[in-house]
Amino acid sequence: MTENNQTSKQNIFSLFKDAVLGRQQDFTQGSIKKAVFMLAIPMILEMLMESIFALVDIIYVSRVSVNAVATVGLTESVLTLVYAVAIGLSMAATALIARRTGEKDSVGANQTAVQVIFLGIGISILISILGIVYPKEILALMGGEPNLIEEGFGYTRVLLGGNITVMLLFLINAIFRGAGNASIAMWTLILSNGLNIILDPIFIFGLGPIPAYGVEGAAIATTIGRGVAVITQLLILFYGKGKIKLVIKDLVLNIALIFNIIKVSLGGIGQFIIGTSSWVFLMRIMSEFGSEVLAGYTIAIRIMMFTLMPAWGMSNAAATLVGQNLGANKPDRAEKSVWITSKYCAYFMGIVSVVYILFASTFLEWFSNNPEVVSNGALCLQVIAAGYIAYAYGMVVIQSFNGSGDTKTPTLINFVCFWLFQLPFAYLMAITFDFGPQGVFWAITLAEVLIAIIGILLFKKGKWKTVKV
Repeated sequence: MTENNQTSKQNIFSLFKDAVLGRQQDFTQGSIKKAVFMLAIPMILEMLMESIFALVDIIYVSRVSVNAVATVGLTESVLTLVYAVAIGLSMAATALIARRTGEKDSVGANQTAVQVIFLGIGISILISILGIVYPKEILALMGGEPNLIEEGFGYTRVLLGGNITVMLLFLINAIFRGAGNASIAMWTLILSNGLNIILDPIFIFGLGPIPAYGVEGAAIATTIGRGVAVITQLLILFYGKGKIKLVIKDLVLNIALIFNIIKVSLGGIGQFIIGTSSWVFLMRIMSEFGSEVLAGYTIAIRIMMFTLMPAWGMSNAAATLVGQNLGANKPDRAEKSVWITSKYCAYFMGIVSVVYILFASTFLEWFSNNPEVVSNGALCLQVIAAGYIAYAYGMVVIQSFNGSGDTKTPTLINFVCFWLFQLPFAYLMAITFDFGPQGVFWAITLAEVLIAIIGILLFKKGKWKTVKV
């Protein structure tokens, strides 16, 4: 028994090493559990790095002022609209490239990658102009108080002005994931966030000839870190050993392919615009209760992202497996992959929910010693964590629709659950019935439970198996 356990541990370690190092695998055959493990491990580590970056950012910024934390919250809520476009396009990239990879069509995968990058650059230029010209107006629109706007508009200007780094980091990593090169996406994000962790205190508090930029310094550090990572991604696409291998002749605009990408991504963009815009409106409702409550909410969301990101990693693994197995004409294997991944994700999120419910105040006290910030943030953490198992199933199933190229179904689900349920419920409970911030927290949890229920019912019908991309 001891020898068997030792052998099992060695096998797990060997698989972990292969997953992190990106040893090439064909995910359309062999053990599904192994395929889930090989894809999920680097994606989980990638998302953990993203959540660590968010936590480090908020730790440093919280030492500046309450207004600085609130500025980050307001700006991030606007930046989620950029994320919506980036994630929508990245879903199309993952679905199309996974499908081409499953079909063993390397030329088609390369062409798709190039057109996705062209689209990302064009869209980010337009967003940059708005961010550079109107940072104060954006914060004012979000309900920021005058002193908050004066202290924080530089952060908003730099982060939105440099959104091309966010856009391309998302898109190129989606290209790697779709091809099954999840470890490359992981390592580029580790580079990005590692630089951010080093540069954050330097630009926020100053060092040598570099002045203290305050909260604006956090945006400068983030943009530099992401920019270096994007350059590295492009070098890997042209000179690396991944499944996507670009050459100069590939850099040709293909209008027909761009329209196909837009067609597939429209559902994804709409889906995330619905979801993220609801977060913008929730943040606007929260701003009615003052900077301390807003800061507590912002910190709680950042803490939750630390555990939601690994769940996203598992759901991204499911999306890649669905796309590649549908490309290989193995729909039953695709479906089985989703249920196995959902189960693992639910185990993880269930454990985390218990920890958050029991120790919410302790976590908040790591970031703030303001009693009102801690009490509101802790309540937010506890209420939302109560729905974590539903989050697990909802995220995996929704991403699996996207991996198949069916982005319309999740868009409809998001529309019903966020716009028709979550926003009216949050406003009525928080403002009309005077439940305050607690009304918003419960609206978030109940909406995610509803997403999971509807998503599972529609997924079981199996129409996603017939989608052509």
